[in-house]
Amino acid sequence: MFMREALTRTTADRFAWFWMIAEPTAHVVVMVMMRTFVMKGSLISGADFVPWMITGLLAFFLFREGLLRSLGAINANKGLFAYRQVKPIDPVLVRCFIEGVLKTFVFLLFIAGGALLGMDIIPHDPLGAIANWLSVWLLGVGAGLVVSASDSLIPEIGRVVRIATLPLLIISGVLFPLNFLPQDIQQYLLYNPIIHAIESLRLSFFAGYRSLNGVSMVYLWLCVLSLIAFGLILHIRYEKQLKAQ
Repeated sequence: MFMREALTRTTADRFAWFWMIAEPTAHVVVMVMMRTFVMKGSLISGADFVPWMITGLLAFFLFREGLLRSLGAINANKGLFAYRQVKPIDPVLVRCFIEGVLKTFVFLLFIAGGALLGMDIIPHDPLGAIANWLSVWLLGVGAGLVVSASDSLIPEIGRVVRIATLPLLIISGVLFPLNFLPQDIQQYLLYNPIIHAIESLRLSFFAGYRSLNGVSMVYLWLCVLSLIAFGLILHIRYEKQLKAQ
């Protein structure tokens, strides 16, 4: 199953590897141009804007791909459920693992490229950066487990999730620093665990970075463990329905 999914992900499209690198690059270029020419500035407190943008975008893409790739994982592997040892959760975990490996490889390429160009993108706390990157990935795994089971039972949920990814990109502090917003709004935005994941990653990269007040790894991991537990419960409780859908 792993080899099948890996080959499908990397060779189904002749330009698959190109788009893995071109998509985040295009996002970074567009955002830098917008901040420079439209918003007349690119100041981030305690960090250079381009490395700040790269870490936020790549972390969000890691979460997003784990979420979206999980949606069709069960239906795409229906034929394999004839084998008793194959469970509906297996293709979801395989896809999340493959996306984690691919996005980690792309992120390392960006770090290496940025360092060669003289950017301040080497993490000042490497172990913390690794731990935070894994936290972002596990958050995507947990969300993927939940939506994969929910989408197979109620197909409309998949459409809602796909639509929600753009608002999530905006309200997760990926494109602009949220500490510019009023304090009352920040308190509500902090319920979003993606903010805690991305801001924690940035704190491990930039020594002088000033993040939102209230960013907490404890809250992030409570969300991660809750999503994983809930996703596992759904897959165990509705295993027969997931195989039959």
